[in-house]
Amino acid sequence: MRVLITGGAGQLAQAFRRRLVLRGDEVLAPSRAELDVTDFSALSQVVSSFRPALVINCAAYNLVDKAEEEFEKAFAVNALAVAALAHLVREKGFFLVHFSTDYVFDGEKKAPYTEEDRPSPVNRYGLSKRLGELALEGLFSDKALLFRVSWVYGRGKQNFLAKLLTWAKGKESLHVSCDEFSVPTYCETIVTFTLKAYERGLSGLYHLVNRGFCSRFEWARAFFSLLGGGPEVFPVRAESFNLPAKRPFFSALSSARLERELGEEIPPWEEDLKRFVKEFKEVHSSLYITHNSA
Repeated sequence: MRVLITGGAGQLAQAFRRRLVLRGDEVLAPSRAELDVTDFSALSQVVSSFRPALVINCAAYNLVDKAEEEFEKAFAVNALAVAALAHLVREKGFFLVHFSTDYVFDGEKKAPYTEEDRPSPVNRYGLSKRLGELALEGLFSDKALLFRVSWVYGRGKQNFLAKLLTWAKGKESLHVSCDEFSVPTYCETIVTFTLKAYERGLSGLYHLVNRGFCSRFEWARAFFSLLGGGPEVFPVRAESFNLPAKRPFFSALSSARLERELGEEIPPWEEDLKRFVKEFKEVHSSLYITHNSA
């Protein structure tokens, strides 16, 4: 099968590329420099020449705070480019997989969100992603899968765990917010269940996250514990960081609908974090933090 993966240099795109190449698919995964998804002519040309059966859109503007002042850039990538892909689906006939975010919700529910809950983003990043969702609604009958994901991590540097490692260098302690709750979700699990959903013939909107939820503080503490040491992590309120963009304080998602459709449970976030750290240690055994905090 021919598969086009946009945003090919990102952590999720690379996870898809590795899995698809391993199973023998023909994969084209251009980076942003090689394919600007906001350039409709270039996008159309790549689709016409490669003729994919499946397009996995991993291109995204995900700088939450910068989106407050760069909304045009966020809107172009997260909404206009998605609308362009939707147009090409109708014209070229391929199947589209797209990813959105828990940040389309305002966090006021105080319980995991389902696909039936009404989106109400509290920042401009979340708004741009919601507008991208709306661009796909006409394809949900049989031509597109839209997955909302949250707190995505994996190989690469553009995720919370990679930032923790950077912040931890030479530090005895770190302060991490204890009042932001969502679901850490492993790239490899997203790849596994996305491909299962596609192969099962599913279409429409689904939430795809690990089971359970936690605060960023709990996630950070669990990560360093599994690494075998690191700085001491102290809980603080998110407002103490004075960030430009407002965050939903509880944006955990429920994947129950997807689990019912597939007849399979998605692993808990703690289980996948252990898997990730085990693989991380095998690859970066000389790099991870090993000093024990007092």
